[in-house]
Amino acid sequence: MQTSVVWTVNARTASIDKAVAGLAEIKEDGFRRVWTTQMPNEPDALTMITAAGREIPDIEFGTSVLPIQVQHPMLLAQRALTTQAAIGPRLHLGLGLSHQVVTEGMWGVSYKRPVQRTTEYLDGLLPLLNGEKVSAAGELITTRGTLTMADIPAPPVYFAALGPKMLGVAGSRTAGTVTWMTGPKTLRDHIVPTLRAAAVDAGRAASDVRTVAMLPVSVTDDADAARAAAAEQFAIYDTLPSYKAMLDREGFTGPADAAIVGDEATVADRIRELGSFGVDEYVGILFDRDPEVRARTRALLRTLDQ
Repeated sequence: MQTSVVWTVNARTASIDKAVAGLAEIKEDGFRRVWTTQMPNEPDALTMITAAGREIPDIEFGTSVLPIQVQHPMLLAQRALTTQAAIGPRLHLGLGLSHQVVTEGMWGVSYKRPVQRTTEYLDGLLPLLNGEKVSAAGELITTRGTLTMADIPAPPVYFAALGPKMLGVAGSRTAGTVTWMTGPKTLRDHIVPTLRAAAVDAGRAASDVRTVAMLPVSVTDDADAARAAAAEQFAIYDTLPSYKAMLDREGFTGPADAAIVGDEATVADRIRELGSFGVDEYVGILFDRDPEVRARTRALLRTLDQ
């Protein structure tokens, strides 16, 4: 199982210098890939990846995830292929639906019919990324035309999916899924088998799809303090229906239970367990504010990368 970490872009200053310095440290630690979150109030992930990727070679990037509701498939294809042209074929394009509180509350975009929206979005996006002409007229999204960027390799596309219908779309049409706040039993019994079954039903191999699991992590001798910090930092995810459903399914009382915390042996065992359950890549979100704890956590994670 591959082990990666989240590359955090400074949300307050959008400082590319700080972002590049942080990325350089991650590369020096030996990680092969970083994933970058895209929050509605933070710097644009693809722009930061393009700028930093020009400065730091030989490390791959994933987006986790870019919301589809506020960018047309042709616009996203343009942006993703431009990033690929700038940094080389190092991009993994993680996409997803945002949440109703964001789409309707902040953007004024309907959150209704998410499966249909996703299907119509991929109808337009995937051919464009592959240099093909597209004519896809949908009820929610219509995409027609082509891009003059056919010589640029298409990035693999992942779609963040948790429910069975969305996992069906991801498994049948994309490179896999990216999960968050989803515990080991749910990954083992629901996410991985549903995704792989959808791939097989679509005439693909089960190995054609990958499960990328993101969970908070902290290697520490004070597990109680770490869980208290996780409960505070990730409290919002207990209020978002899609993540709340995964927490409830796992039997967690809240986001703190999803965090992987403890000493080196404890954390290593829990991460290796994810691999035994079919997770292809674990992505650690380092949430402890103590720099020594963060360094200790990264030191362990890089030894688990296979």
